[in-house]
Amino acid sequence: MLACVRVVIAQCSVDYAGRLSAHLPMATRALMVKGDGTVLIHSDTSHRPLNWMASPCTLVTKVDDSGVGNWVVTNKGGETLTITIEDVLHDSAHDLGIEPGLIKDGVEAQLQVLLAANVETLGEGWRLVRREYPTAIGPVDLLCRDDAGGTVAVEIKRRGEISGVEQLTRYLELLNRDPLLAPVRGIYAAQEIRPQARTLAEDRGIRCVELDYDALRGVDDSESRLF
Repeated sequence: MLACVRVVIAQCSVDYAGRLSAHLPMATRALMVKGDGTVLIHSDTSHRPLNWMASPCTLVTKVDDSGVGNWVVTNKGGETLTITIEDVLHDSAHDLGIEPGLIKDGVEAQLQVLLAANVETLGEGWRLVRREYPTAIGPVDLLCRDDAGGTVAVEIKRRGEISGVEQLTRYLELLNRDPLLAPVRGIYAAQEIRPQARTLAEDRGIRCVELDYDALRGVDDSESRLF
């Protein structure tokens, strides 16, 4: 297995043979061989590869000193990707090091902290009772009191899907069994709420709130807005 990523810019044609056949005529393309053995063939017309062979697969090269010749990639199912190279414009290998993974900005945990600190975003005079309020099936993100003293359960998502509405519905059913809390209303809060999720929530009497992450962080510049 390669310990690095290899990038080759070459004049090449590509032939795939397997469950069907496919052919890419001669043209200049970017060939990438990843550390796990995956081979991808790219053009500059799309972010998607034109063709590829995913790991596990084997790469056998039969080329001369200038890199001209054939690459044959074979997967465990016996499918083959044959790359015929007529001219190599660039060939380099790069050690990318350890991948730390994607760190998302505005994830649910951050939104929960920000909304808890700015609970009056949901209504004037509101106050936070507790974050991660426990129920028998898991904690609801925020439990709040509105300006009239009513109990409100808030479920927070980065993207509001139907599954989140179902989750909040189950929390509300349990919370409303507690005479010290009932009646408990629900708020479904997210940076973006899908239309189907909004329809289901509103049908169940759950209020939907779309969150402005920058405004919650206090970095929203209202003066630079057009509207």
